Amino acid sequence: MSDQSRPYRTAAVIPAAGRGVRLGPGAPKALRALGGTPMLIHAVRAMAASRHVSLVVVVAPPDGAPEVRNLLDEHALPERTDFLVVPGGETRQESVKLGLDVLPADVRAVLVHDAARPLVPVETVDAVIEAVRDGAPAVVPALPLADTVKEVEPGAPGEAEPVLSTPERARLRAVQTPQGFDRDMLVRAHEEVAVGGEGATDDAGMVERLGAPVVVVPGHEEAFKVTRPLDLVLAEAVLARRRANDGF
Repeated sequence: MSDQSRPYRTAAVIPAAGRGVRLGPGAPKALRALGGTPMLIHAVRAMAASRHVSLVVVVAPPDGAPEVRNLLDEHALPERTDFLVVPGGETRQESVKLGLDVLPADVRAVLVHDAARPLVPVETVDAVIEAVRDGAPAVVPALPLADTVKEVEPGAPGEAEPVLSTPERARLRAVQTPQGFDRDMLVRAHEEVAVGGEGATDDAGMVERLGAPVVVVPGHEEAFKVTRPLDLVLAEAVLARRRANDGF
C-alpha cells in the first residue's frame, strides 16, 4: 500500500510524569484541579477535541499509572477517541519515548503536548496537524514576543547579570504545544538525539539537531503553560469566561 493510500492516523502523547514543584507542594502538577477538574483531563480533552486525533497516550508518573487510568475512567471523554496510559520515565525525554513505543503501526502523525497547557484551543491543534499532513516533518505553534529580550551572562540568583546582546524581537517566537511531527522523524530524533544536550530543550529542538526543517504556525494566547500559582489563577479566569460565554 502506498503512503498516499494508507490511512493517516494521528495520535497525541501527553507526558504527565512531572512533579511541578514551582506550583508548590501537593499533587503532581498535571493532577492539580482547574475549575474542579484535574489539568490533565483538560489537556486530554483538548487533544481529543480534534477529530483528527484518534488516540491519546498519557504518560503517567512511574508509580502513578493506575491512579491516572482511574482518573480517565471517572471523567467524560469523547467516545470516538481511544486512550492509553503508560508509566513514564525519570526525564521528559524518556517519558515521550515510552509514549511513542506504544503507538500502533498505523499512526503516521504524532502530537506531543504538555499536560500543563490545559486550555489550548482545538483550532491550534488542528493547525498543527494540518501542517504535518501537508508535509512538514515538525511543526510548533508559537506567538510573537511582546517584551524585548536580552541575552545575558548567567550569574548567581539575585546578582546583577551583564547583558551580552539584544536579539531582534521580530525574529523571535514563544513556542507552545502541541508540537506535531511526522512519526518516523520523531522516532529517529529520540533514537539519535539526547535531550539535555546543547540546543535541544524540546522535541522540535531534537528534530532541528537532525538538520530537518521545523515550521511555525500561529499559537494562541490561551495555550499558556501553568507553571506558577499566578498562572493557575489566570487559567481559572479563562475557564470561567469560557463556561460563561460558551458553556465549555
